[in-house]
Amino acid sequence: MSSTLPPSGPPAGEPEYLDSGSGRPIVPEPAAAGGGGLKKGLLVGGGVAGLAVVGVGAWAAVSFFATGPQPAEALPAGTLAYLSVDLDPSGGQKIEALKTLNKFPAFEDEVGIDTDDDIRKAVFDMVQDEVDCDGLDYEDDVEPWLGDRAAVAAVDAGGDQPDPVVVIQVKDADRAEDGLAAIRKCAGEDLGWSIDGDWAVLAETEKIAKTVSDDAAKASLADDEDFQRWTDEAGDSGVVAMYAGPALGDYLAEHADDLFAFPFAMMSGGMAMECVASSDDSLDGSVEECNPMDPDAPEGESMVSEEMKQAFEDFGGMAGVIRFDDGAVEVEFASDAGTAAGASLLGVTGLAADGDAGADTVSTLPDDTAVAIGVGFAEGWFRNVLESYAPYLGGGEDLDSLVDDIETETGLTLPDDIETLFGDSAALAIGSDVDPESFLGSGDGSDIPIALKVDGDPDEIEAVLEKLRAQFPESDTIVFDSDSEGDTVVIGPNEGYRKTVLKDGDLGGNDVFQDVVREADDASVVFFVNVNEIEKTIADAMGEDGDDEFLENIKPISGFGISGWLDDDVSHSVMRLTTD
Repeated sequence: MSSTLPPSGPPAGEPEYLDSGSGRPIVPEPAAAGGGGLKKGLLVGGGVAGLAVVGVGAWAAVSFFATGPQPAEALPAGTLAYLSVDLDPSGGQKIEALKTLNKFPAFEDEVGIDTDDDIRKAVFDMVQDEVDCDGLDYEDDVEPWLGDRAAVAAVDAGGDQPDPVVVIQVKDADRAEDGLAAIRKCAGEDLGWSIDGDWAVLAETEKIAKTVSDDAAKASLADDEDFQRWTDEAGDSGVVAMYAGPALGDYLAEHADDLFAFPFAMMSGGMAMECVASSDDSLDGSVEECNPMDPDAPEGESMVSEEMKQAFEDFGGMAGVIRFDDGAVEVEFASDAGTAAGASLLGVTGLAADGDAGADTVSTLPDDTAVAIGVGFAEGWFRNVLESYAPYLGGGEDLDSLVDDIETETGLTLPDDIETLFGDSAALAIGSDVDPESFLGSGDGSDIPIALKVDGDPDEIEAVLEKLRAQFPESDTIVFDSDSEGDTVVIGPNEGYRKTVLKDGDLGGNDVFQDVVREADDASVVFFVNVNEIEKTIADAMGEDGDDEFLENIKPISGFGISGWLDDDVSHSVMRLTTD
């Protein structure tokens, strides 16, 4: 898959609506953490931010119609993190988006956007309902200058912490000046901006906005090699795109001691506050009193090891895309697989998984499996995981002491026994007739349809299971009961379900599985939920007093899944939610 940056500039002529125009992917990015006093929200006040970008603040509604990293042209290279929004996505994405979203009653009730609606106006109305600023008029103050594209970003503009900025496309610079002034006056919040060509940069102050614009003119994010690489790796265009650059890792490494200090201090008016519990008879209980800390007292002890700082520094970047495809919502990420911080699928892809064996065992599970997790393991995978996460433990913990602790608790020899137990590939299965109450009940678990299916050496696996059984009371060892046939071992508490799972099933041929896990042939990690199989279970668990609205919005969903794979030094993952 590949994606390219779309042409820049606002669309010509009359404002375009949901049924016209074109666009590209965008990027929701992790917000950069900051130390000291926090900024006043993701752009000064919530009211100004929401009104200024006409709905960037209402991301949940808008992002479904977002594409296009074009605002990256107005941001400097080295931007820490970035999320762009396009209110005029490509025709195919519009059709897919509406076809999919209109299946959900909540979308129709809360958003109610039709194909001939002006998305900008619809979002403006929703934001204005939430903000006390009735003095603004969309037709007079916003529509004449507002373009179709916007972005939010975290930028290092030379301050003590990253500055949140908003970039919006403008069709008329003079009208934009008047409109932004009206927004600032109505909202009563600080707001600065800098307009250059087709883009307006909004920030807490005009100085910050001007600095960002000037830096972008020298070297823009759109031309940044890391940005181009990761947005391309993230795959085909969609409606949302996300980016976090190596500069974010550098920032976290540089400020790690401040960001992750312990004990945590409460900041109030720039003064560190120490909070202690005390008795208050008037409240008949305990309250928390906060007093200024002794300025001569030692600073909070850092929880950050040098290895953790190095892991941040090694972060190579990541990007993601949200797209609509054939009645499904799909989120694809690509990231640096070299560190745990960069692995895009639960820190597993690139650390434990290998090749395309993730779906091999999963595909042989029973056709009516409700939940499945499968992983194909690389040689030495468990040590890789331990070594990658040890730096985040803090407190001087090293790998050897961590291994000693685990060995003491489990009776296993690490890493060999763990790698033996899970074989070359393994899949955890939960049957469709599962009773949620059985997980919380007081029984021995023998009625729970759950099992681990392993492709490995039965004799060696059985020896590891014996070690585990020896660590637990006799009544608890049922969870380690097993059956085997050939090179397959099934472990679990339910004898009947174990024997069912031991047989070769056809989950790989299930229509929902094939729709959800389209990358099964390449995947080294697979997570799959067949929602169709557990709709009744969910309803039964909620009982007569269950949320009917929630259940109505579950019904359109057929399945959900995540698949991950490695391509050289890049970790890929796709999350996919499908509908009937």
